[in-house]
Amino acid sequence: MEKQTKNILKRYPLSTALIFIIWVLCLTPWIPETPLNNVSLIDKWTHLVMYGTLCAVIWWEYLRQHRELNARQLFLWAFLAPVAMGGLVELAQAYCTNGHRSGDWLDFAANSLGVILGTIIGLIMSAIFKKYCQKK
Repeated sequence: MEKQTKNILKRYPLSTALIFIIWVLCLTPWIPETPLNNVSLIDKWTHLVMYGTLCAVIWWEYLRQHRELNARQLFLWAFLAPVAMGGLVELAQAYCTNGHRSGDWLDFAANSLGVILGTIIGLIMSAIFKKYCQKK
């Protein structure tokens, strides 16, 4: 198990870091005031960007490691796992932050939409990688 964990950290360092950062940011009890607080739905945009970036980075690191795509692995780790994490984060905010944060179904929807957009970006990257790798 320890060897498998080290292998994941070695092969997917940015994805692992982003997962950690998202958990920390989402469970931090305070949210600093910024000029962006005046932007309509900034919280939802933030969730969309966080999860879209996470998903795209998972795809990028996967594509760097593999010549052939395994649709089942990608569905599980680059789509289903981030969606599940988005739901778990919202549940953790609702039940584990002593009222400092709240779980929100619209945040979960924004997380999921971010994963969908990240998957679209991943599919585009896959086509580019495939075209580039065929030239070699």
